[in-house]
Amino acid sequence: MTSLTQLTIEIHDANHAVLAAAADQGQAQLVYRQAYQEGDQIVVKSEHPRQYLMLQLDDTMPETFVYLATTSYRLTIPFGEKKISYNPKSYSGDIHALSVRLATAAEISSYKNVALNPFDQHENDSCYPHAIANVETRGESVFAARNAIDGNCFNAGHGAWPFESWGINQQDDAEMSVQFGRTVAIDAIALTLRADFPHDNYWEQATVCFSNGGCETIQLTKTNAKQVIKLKPRQVESLTLKNLIKSADPSPFPALTQIEVYGSEVK
Repeated sequence: MTSLTQLTIEIHDANHAVLAAAADQGQAQLVYRQAYQEGDQIVVKSEHPRQYLMLQLDDTMPETFVYLATTSYRLTIPFGEKKISYNPKSYSGDIHALSVRLATAAEISSYKNVALNPFDQHENDSCYPHAIANVETRGESVFAARNAIDGNCFNAGHGAWPFESWGINQQDDAEMSVQFGRTVAIDAIALTLRADFPHDNYWEQATVCFSNGGCETIQLTKTNAKQVIKLKPRQVESLTLKNLIKSADPSPFPALTQIEVYGSEVK
């Protein structure tokens, strides 16, 4: 019988002391019976790199398919201004249930949104997908790029959760990328524009450029509904949303609530 990769979840304090830990073959489950303190971190470890995992670091968020490129991922518990882009119940209270397990063959091979990662953060360079942008309005957490891949499509407002979004600070050359950390085969994207009209504007046109070369220009409409765009099938490691053309509406505030990218692992 083939041995499974050992997985570990740890809670570290600001000085990197281990406060709690759980480890097992192919999975780890940790119940942490303390309130988080500022500076605390959740550390996920894998015996081997390049693992497909099902990750749930807070029970207010869904178990999520991610790709761990290295042997560890460190998530800093959000506090203060960084916390308001999350559900107020997230990372709160004095009991926390965390889990990680190896993804099944069916989960790995399935067609899905390969851009989903509610556990993404700015500092993430190992747990994919990961969102980055060349601008985030005033550097505020409620307008960070990570909000656009957290799975939350509520778009009738702006600001704190549940209306967090990627905000572009009225910057005409704004662009955002989703990095997958490995090659994936994709054939569609879905964009949910923020629709806090009349406060918001919207983009009539955008360009999607791919890491393997080539771009596609897409047309968008003023709607609160998800807009699904079929793409030419291709294999990519990342894509970038750029050349965002806003409408003639008077508002200077277009924004993106969610980007979904549909595809599967490359066999």
